[in-house]
Amino acid sequence: MAAPVHLEVPHDVTAPVVVGCSGGADSLALLALAVDGGLAPIAVHVDHGLRPDSDREAGIVADAAARLGAGFDARRVTIAGEANLEARARTARYDALEAARVAHGATAVLVAHTADDQAETVLLNFLRGSGSAGLAGMPARRGRVVRPLLAARRADVRAECTRRELTPWEDPSNDDRRNWIRREVLPLLEQGAGRDLTPLLTRQADVLRAESDFLDALARAAWPGEGEARGRDLVALPDPLARRAVRCWLGPPPPALDEVEAVLAVARGARRAVDLAGGRRVQRSAGVLHAVQRG
Repeated sequence: MAAPVHLEVPHDVTAPVVVGCSGGADSLALLALAVDGGLAPIAVHVDHGLRPDSDREAGIVADAAARLGAGFDARRVTIAGEANLEARARTARYDALEAARVAHGATAVLVAHTADDQAETVLLNFLRGSGSAGLAGMPARRGRVVRPLLAARRADVRAECTRRELTPWEDPSNDDRRNWIRREVLPLLEQGAGRDLTPLLTRQADVLRAESDFLDALARAAWPGEGEARGRDLVALPDPLARRAVRCWLGPPPPALDEVEAVLAVARGARRAVDLAGGRRVQRSAGVLHAVQRG
């Protein structure tokens, strides 16, 4: 029997809110729960232009919003190029959701990630060689983005969708690695362990998230990177703290480890500049580091 699903929403998240709604079961359930919670949600469907049936997805969201008494907003984004398509689509989607939040005067963007999504993210980041920040998974809140279903199981959330007789769109995800984790890796690990691993992985993520946030605060205090971001002050820190300080200074998207090491080489004076992913460049002038966007 499915367990009841409750939204875990911070006290400062009040009506109205934006709900990122793909038309899948999880996001439709989130939309319905936000209506029940008096949050006056606006369902925002973001069309990435990557599938020919995207109009059908938007129609499902529009119909569900009308039935539930929620608002609806359709946004379209353009994803140029082919490299790292998933990451660029994700960035464009969150940019569109934030633009919708501002346009509607909403207090937050709600997205429908569940505990099962969290467990999959932890395993994906482990396979990518992520550090503790990656193994901490997704935060329940980052800025205006809130994940109020992060403690709920996917099966319970989808049962909520079924109970309300909402007809979701079965999203043919482009993320083959996540599908592989979901359908093959995690079930095989659970078979070998003889237990449900999602609670274990989500608890680990919670512990690592608290530790990572604490270390980030120490790094920012030790080297704020504001005003004159002196390289000598950065490299005087212990290596683990210096790496964290670089990541905090550069902000999202998080730089890879080799990029962090290259920035530290610039700070030491071994290099004059380094180009990073996302069109960013870090350069040194008179001992001070500058992060600029390449034209």
